[in-house]
Amino acid sequence: MRKVLIAGLSLALIASVPGSAQVADTAALSAQKVALDKFAWMDGTWRGPAVKKGPGGEHRVTQTERIGPMLGGTLRVIEGKGFNPDGSVGFNAFAVISWDAQKQAYDFRSYAQGRAGDFMIRPTADGYVWEIPAGPMIIRYTATLKDETWTEIGERIAPGQPAVPFFEMHLKRVGDTAWPNGGAMTPN
Repeated sequence: MRKVLIAGLSLALIASVPGSAQVADTAALSAQKVALDKFAWMDGTWRGPAVKKGPGGEHRVTQTERIGPMLGGTLRVIEGKGFNPDGSVGFNAFAVISWDAQKQAYDFRSYAQGRAGDFMIRPTADGYVWEIPAGPMIIRYTATLKDETWTEIGERIAPGQPAVPFFEMHLKRVGDTAWPNGGAMTPN
């Protein structure tokens, strides 16, 4: 009898966990939405030229970005795709920007070229800055929105050395997008 009682209580406890896990933290959701509104200017579809400079010379692509809010505006999701001159995809990335109310900091989770990482991102008065630690170096991307053009510059920054630019893109907003919410599943 005791084993049956313990099993029954255990089952009741386990069954109650999913219900309590689904209770929304409205204060956290509100803080996340307010924080992510600083990136709302990015929403939509964008296209323009981009160039990456490396040891083998310059590589030019037509860069596209598709950006939208998710989970009620508490996240921003981003897909970046670079098309080679022949139309093939030369670069493809996916990222999520979120706000951590406990840390009072943004998180930028990026997936690209077989790699993934969590990086620092911060909004600025006219765009944002995000950084990738690379040993003693920092890779810094600085984005600005001016005259309806999204410009982003990538620089390698080594201690005691001047910044070395290696990436630049100039995108124009080409439209709205229902992505990622468009076409979402419904109960019927």
